[in-house]
Amino acid sequence: MGHRLSKIYTRTGDTGETGLGDGSRVPKDSLRIDVIGDIDELNSAVGTLIAHDPRAAVKQALVEIQQGLFDLGGEIAIPSHSVIDADDVAWLEQRLDELNADLPRLKEFILPGGGPGAAAAHMARAICRRAERHMVALARKEAVNPAARAYLNRLSDYLFVASRILARDEGSGEVLWRNDHKQRRERPGD
Repeated sequence: MGHRLSKIYTRTGDTGETGLGDGSRVPKDSLRIDVIGDIDELNSAVGTLIAHDPRAAVKQALVEIQQGLFDLGGEIAIPSHSVIDADDVAWLEQRLDELNADLPRLKEFILPGGGPGAAAAHMARAICRRAERHMVALARKEAVNPAARAYLNRLSDYLFVASRILARDEGSGEVLWRNDHKQRRERPGD
């Protein structure tokens, strides 16, 4: 195992720069650090989702996803380094297909909510989408592993389907967007 921190604060970031895994230093507001921060926030959101104790298959996948997100953050922290590969994307697709197989087809748009676990999954999905957008922006300026981008894209899909499963498992149901919501708010008592 690599070097471990024995002291949490180092004071090396006090000037507004931070170190990357290859030893180079970049501004803390660089796009690369934004992506690393988004991935860290996403991993925390997945941890919050796990704390809602979803069914075993979802929980097991989410624990593995947290490991993958840590790898992904490390990959972005070391320019030109790749850890995520096509097998990781295929694994997510397989989990996604397994979850989606038992769900009814979508006929309406779904709003974030449903129950505590479902809402946490929607929040994680939204954070994942932001991480993906920032990674795409980074890829316009620097080399980024295409499998890493695909992984985030698939992960947001997985989190959406997980939100549907959790809404059903929690008994709260999905919150559907209503095309007539403006008319309904004009009629009190509906």
